Amino acid sequence: MSLDQITNLLVTITLFELMVAVGLSVRLSDLRAVARDWKLAARAVLANYIVVPAATVGLLLLFRSHPMVAAGFLVLAVCPGAPYGPPFTAIARGNVVVAVGMMVLLAGSSAVLAPILLPILLSRLPGDETLTVNATKIAATLLVTQLVPLCIGVALRHWRPLLADRLTKPAGLLSKVLNLAVVILILTTQYRSLAQFTLRALAGMLALLVASFAAGYILGSRDASQRRAMTVTTSLRNVGVGLVIATATFAGTPAVTAVVLYGLVEVLGSLLLALWWGRRASALDDGQRVRRDDALLVSGDHPH
Repeated sequence: MSLDQITNLLVTITLFELMVAVGLSVRLSDLRAVARDWKLAARAVLANYIVVPAATVGLLLLFRSHPMVAAGFLVLAVCPGAPYGPPFTAIARGNVVVAVGMMVLLAGSSAVLAPILLPILLSRLPGDETLTVNATKIAATLLVTQLVPLCIGVALRHWRPLLADRLTKPAGLLSKVLNLAVVILILTTQYRSLAQFTLRALAGMLALLVASFAAGYILGSRDASQRRAMTVTTSLRNVGVGLVIATATFAGTPAVTAVVLYGLVEVLGSLLLALWWGRRASALDDGQRVRRDDALLVSGDHPH
């Protein structure tokens, strides 16, 4: 078995286990909350499947990226629904229920939409070489490695909640170990490709991250907590799904490294935004509490 085959197998196993772990933490009530608010769901689809991919193509053309590097970014552009969305939303003091619902909606729909959108986006890249993908193969792979395990996890949570509770913690720990192993394996085997990612490339990645923030924020709800959930969810692309596509379609190329590197940038950048939002919300809450207590003291009452 070649190194590329080993990487592809490890990435596939990691995604399958990760999707089961995500499903174990999802309640059907979370999904219904997003399904009832069809306008919010429509805005999430618009932000993640239209605006972010369009911004990605625009920035790739602007920065004249290498075709294989561009392919990696386009793969991530059509793979929203990262599992980091809900915990980062909690840090940002956003609506976690909405974040969970959107994560499942986007992760599930990407199994169908990613194989359709990716060939279209790849055809927008300039150059003599036309990058092609097997959309049918990608769809079958994502259905087996993403949608099916996600449904298994959700079904266990709904029908066997006690079993789901016992499995959630070890499944989450296993996901972290497998993801770390994947990152280490890819970075050590693709170290030569790292030389292609200069400060200019980092500037392009940061520009894409800011564009993703803007897409989620502008298309988010007027409610502040829902807007935070939309912003964080939109900024985080599903690196696990992206790696499955990249390692199966562009194995041994800078496309795989691009997926990993942007994954690290988006996670760190989104975490910093969530921490800033969380501290800002806490400061506002403290300020309101102080003003309320001062008003009570002035009126002669005492806060309980």
